[in-house]
Amino acid sequence: MSLDADQIVDRRRLRRKVTFWRTLGVLAVVAALAVGVGVFAAERVPAGSPHVARVVIGGIIRNDRERVEMLEEIGRSGAQAVILSIDSPGGTVTGSEQLYDALRRLAAKKPVVAVVEGVAASGAYIAAIGADHIVSRRNALVGSVGVIYQFPNVTELLKTVGVTMEDIKSSPLKASPNPYTPVTREARAAVESLVADSYGWFKGLVGERRQLSGSGLATVSDGRVFTGHQGLDLQLVDQIGDERTARAWLAKEKGVSEHLKVRTWTTGRVTSEFGWLLGLGHAALESAGFPQLASVFSRSARAAASRVQLDGLLAVWHPPVE
Repeated sequence: MSLDADQIVDRRRLRRKVTFWRTLGVLAVVAALAVGVGVFAAERVPAGSPHVARVVIGGIIRNDRERVEMLEEIGRSGAQAVILSIDSPGGTVTGSEQLYDALRRLAAKKPVVAVVEGVAASGAYIAAIGADHIVSRRNALVGSVGVIYQFPNVTELLKTVGVTMEDIKSSPLKASPNPYTPVTREARAAVESLVADSYGWFKGLVGERRQLSGSGLATVSDGRVFTGHQGLDLQLVDQIGDERTARAWLAKEKGVSEHLKVRTWTTGRVTSEFGWLLGLGHAALESAGFPQLASVFSRSARAAASRVQLDGLLAVWHPPVE
C-alpha cells in the first residue's frame, strides 16, 4: 500500500531529527574525547612531582595571558626542565614578544629546550630563541626573520561601483593607511618606520641569542625560511633531531634524567586546533534540516573568532600562492 503525502513528509522529518541527534551525539563524544585526552595527559603526572614539562606552541601566536600564567606556574612546579614543541608559522609581533619574555623568565628557573617539529618561522622562531637550546627536525622550516604589515586597498573597486569614502580627520596621518583611499607617500613612510623599528628589534634579538653578526646575521634575517639542516650551518639551530635528542641534551648538559616522565601542560582552552569541529557542527545542523540553528551556530563561531583578530604588525610566515 502506498504512503500518502503526509506520511512521507512525517517520515522525512523524523529521519532528519534522528540524523541530527546522532550527529550531535558523535560530535559530543569526539569533543569529550579530545578534551579528556588533553586533561588526562596533563594530569597523569602531578605538577608537584619531578617531571619534564612539555609545552606545545602551535597555530597562530597571539597575546595569551593564560599561556603566560601557565608558564609561570611551570616555573613554580616540580618540573626539572621544559620542552617547547613548536609547529607554528608565527603570529603577531606583540604576541611573540609576550611569549618570548615569558620563556626567558622561565628559563631563568628551569632549563628550556625547543624542538621544532614542523615550522618555527617568524614569531615562532622568536619563541624558539627564547629557549636555551634549539633542536630541529632535518626538514623542518626555521627562520623567516622579518616583520610585515598588510592591508587591503579597494579604491579601484569602489570606483567601478561609484562609491567614495569621505574622511574628516584631525590630521593627515590619522587612520592612515586605510583601504578606501590611495596610500599617500607620508602614510607609507609612517608604516615603513613601524616595520623597520620592529624588524630591528627582531634582528637584534636573533643576533644576541644566536651570537650572529655581520654577513651571517644579514643572511638569516632577509625573510627567508631555511630547513633545519640549512639552519644548523647558519647557527639558527643547535642540533638535528627530535624530542629524544632534546632529552639526551638535557641529561648531558643539565643533569635532567631521561627517565623522568613528561607532563604536557595546557591552558585548558579549546583552541583553533579544534576548529574543525565548528565546521562539522554547522554542516551537521544544516544537513539535518536545521538551517536557522546552523546560522546561529556560525554567527556564534564568527563572533568568537572576531575576538582574537591579529594586530597590524605581524611576524608570521605564509608561502605565496601563485
